[in-house]
Amino acid sequence: MVIADDYGRSRGESGGVDISELNAALGDPVLDSMNFLNEVAARFPQAVSFASGRPCEDFFEFDDIERCLRRYREFLTADRGYSEAQVVNALFQYGRTKGIIHREIARYLETDEGVAVDPESIVVTVGAQEGMYLVARALCRDERDAALVVSPAYVGFIGAAKLAGMPVLPVAGGLRGIDLEDLRRQVGEARRRGLRPRCVYVVPDFSNPSGICMGLALRRELLQAAAEEDLLIVEDNPYGTFPAGAERLPTLKALDTDRRVVYLGSFAKTVLPGVRVGFAVADQPVTVAGRPVGGLLADELGKLKSMLTVNTSSLSQAVVAGKLLEHDFSLLRASTRAAGLYRRNMGLLRRGLRDRFPDEDGPVRWNEPAGGFFLVLTVPFRADDELLERSAREHRVLWTPMSHFYAASPGDRRELRLSCSSLTPQDIETGLDRLAKFIAEMSTQTEGARHEPL
Repeated sequence: MVIADDYGRSRGESGGVDISELNAALGDPVLDSMNFLNEVAARFPQAVSFASGRPCEDFFEFDDIERCLRRYREFLTADRGYSEAQVVNALFQYGRTKGIIHREIARYLETDEGVAVDPESIVVTVGAQEGMYLVARALCRDERDAALVVSPAYVGFIGAAKLAGMPVLPVAGGLRGIDLEDLRRQVGEARRRGLRPRCVYVVPDFSNPSGICMGLALRRELLQAAAEEDLLIVEDNPYGTFPAGAERLPTLKALDTDRRVVYLGSFAKTVLPGVRVGFAVADQPVTVAGRPVGGLLADELGKLKSMLTVNTSSLSQAVVAGKLLEHDFSLLRASTRAAGLYRRNMGLLRRGLRDRFPDEDGPVRWNEPAGGFFLVLTVPFRADDELLERSAREHRVLWTPMSHFYAASPGDRRELRLSCSSLTPQDIETGLDRLAKFIAEMSTQTEGARHEPL
């Protein structure tokens, strides 16, 4: 007998989709990370969250969206000479696959980053995440093509590469941001195994999750190593606008004289995450047998995008362009207030940790990021998803296990990522009080277990 449930589905039938018949990447724990962390936050809304890397909402205003749309509309009419019908078509219809604000993004890159690029080398994407997938998919001809990632690394790129079919090979990050000896070692080992290392993914400025900023000398050395090993560098720069001090180092793309760098940018942190607009600069010439054939890697990414998302929302692009126009193409100027808040919060977080864990030689340690949203806290016990649940339930404080940021088996990770970007000063103090109590409780239990008789 077949019985139908409330949704009209039949129970007792053999329907369904066997997980073994789906894309192999769907079985990878990496693809569960973001959903798991969001789900924990939703179940414990009263917890102070050091887990979220969201931008602060203090500066979000509905009027900003309307004003930026109006500013871009006026620009199209006054500067581009568009008729009303052309403006309607540009904003309301399907748009150009590579994007309609590529020239404005090129002006922004030249203004803020000192990077001069052909606007046609820019693909406007649905967030930087789409750009990661497009680059990985384009570079993956078959299962031998591999991506290297500095470990620990942003989980979004690891997942995108795996979905694209690329093996992900970890490279030691170290205290400087990347271990170049290990990079060369991993490249050599991969080639001995018959793989073709195609790119290395890095976040040189205040990286997610570690908060590390690569020094200028190391940036130059990385470019040289990539040239010697024939690798592309995929540079992701969502946090470079937010240094803790006055100094900003040049991006790898600004130092790139050999078109070795594919640059990924995002407007999530500097404009609005809700617009879901990012971009990729892929100015590498496409060649056949070593000879240019007249196109750029960006054009190939555009082909992939046309079959994936067709185009990025024209209205979202218009909001971003309006923001750029309002501030003479400088997001550094547009983000002055937000950058000040993030500097303040990072300072409060670091001082709060020193107040609660004053023993510099003790088991609780942390790094000292020079900007961005994140720092890494080392604790004397294993910090995993199960413990995060306990922290949220019993102490009402959230953090991110660093195990989520490793492409290979994370092992016994004793590190947490803390983010302070979306918190108030009171939240930071309250959250650190709760975190300190949680760490004290866990440390006591860990020490007690160590001395229990066998």
